[in-house]
Amino acid sequence: MQNDHALMRAAATAAGALTSLPTSVDVADSEGVDGGGKPSRRYRTVWISDLHLGTPGCQAHALLDFLREVECEELFLVGDIIDGWQLRRSWYWPQAHNDVVQKLLRKARKGCKVYFVPGNHDEFARKYLNHNFGGIEVVKEWIHETADGRKLWITHGDLFDGVIQCAKWLAHVGDWAYELTLKLNRYLNHLRAKFGLPYWSLSKYLKLKVKRAVSYVSDFEEAVAREARKRGVHGVVCGHIHFAEMRDIDGILYCNDGDWVESLTALVEHADGRLEILDWGQVLAAGSAPLTEPGLPAARPEVLA
Repeated sequence: MQNDHALMRAAATAAGALTSLPTSVDVADSEGVDGGGKPSRRYRTVWISDLHLGTPGCQAHALLDFLREVECEELFLVGDIIDGWQLRRSWYWPQAHNDVVQKLLRKARKGCKVYFVPGNHDEFARKYLNHNFGGIEVVKEWIHETADGRKLWITHGDLFDGVIQCAKWLAHVGDWAYELTLKLNRYLNHLRAKFGLPYWSLSKYLKLKVKRAVSYVSDFEEAVAREARKRGVHGVVCGHIHFAEMRDIDGILYCNDGDWVESLTALVEHADGRLEILDWGQVLAAGSAPLTEPGLPAARPEVLA
């Protein structure tokens, strides 16, 4: 009963934020959500996923920096934007998370086409497919055509995760273990910061070094690429596994835009159709945008024509 109440509260918060009156957004902008300056980076299309709003792990302030600095014609929210699983367990919704939602609304209001493809953590939004909330279109999936004519299938990717499809209870256990790892991560990096050491991601290390984790990532990527091939497209853009990657898999361009818990990455399309994984952690570290949260992680940037 408590879990159901928390989920209803999460849905109400999301719906309330998505239907905020313009005056509410304007007030938030005047308090610093918009930042006051003009965007310094312009792209044709931007993909972000796995924000996990509603969890302590969400890097909401860094995300706000990104949304202030970046302008695009189309913005895809590729799932796990609001973490309903975590909100069922424990309510967590600070002002910065509201600010992110309101900033997304403002982008839509100013003419950016915003599409929301729900994931497994915000699966409650799948009840509202083909509905429009404050200019944000909720869709099951999407086919995007790049400026150079390539067709990309947009999906969160959880439907190709064998653990979620075959044993959802195990996925919830894994989610709990991941949250525990993030807490340990924060503690370790707090100590590292005292000694002047850079951010180090324990969970990313495990993904790269633990044999079963490496196999899981590889199996997921290949399963998504196979489905993209069946659909007759040139490539696929997804999220879900919190691992930014762009590579060719048997002739299919596989793109994962990463997450905003650890990687702080987005996939962007330039005016000529060129795709790039934009590492916002490195942008912040380079000083071209204000650093608003300590210990921001970085993932490697990749470009593929």
